[in-house]
Amino acid sequence: MKKILFTICTLCFAGFFAQAAETKALTFKELPVKQATNQWAVAISKAKEEKGLAKPEKGKYQTYSVEVKKIGGDAAAAEIHLFRNHPHSATKVSLFGKRHQSDDNEEAISLAKSLNKGLPVRYNNILLAEKATELEVDIIWTEKGSEGRALKETFTFTGNDRK
Repeated sequence: MKKILFTICTLCFAGFFAQAAETKALTFKELPVKQATNQWAVAISKAKEEKGLAKPEKGKYQTYSVEVKKIGGDAAAAEIHLFRNHPHSATKVSLFGKRHQSDDNEEAISLAKSLNKGLPVRYNNILLAEKATELEVDIIWTEKGSEGRALKETFTFTGNDRK
């Protein structure tokens, strides 16, 4: 009886530690990784490697480039937010120190005008913590002619994505 109880306890502990070791960081096997809808296209690529830009640091973070293009109808105003997940939590962490406020309409209108001209938004060197397993790109916009109603699309990259 003691042997059976000991075996069960050992298997439970082994299962617990196997799950803990199974946690994986967000890494992309092939770049670029792209997702698109009728309105937006988002691509994750290799980060720009220029003097003064951050370099990946093993055990801390990876660096990537993110590009957002408008491929649908014209936007009156637009905002782009990047978040990473916080492991074992429902909390998402912003990748930028300054959060664009919705009431800062001038910046959102300027961004929409640029996107409407076909100019993509590029973040050339974002830092993504290695403990993250998810990168989320939220795009909030209003359509021309329907400025009172905000729309939102979320693109979630998990490392299992394909081109």
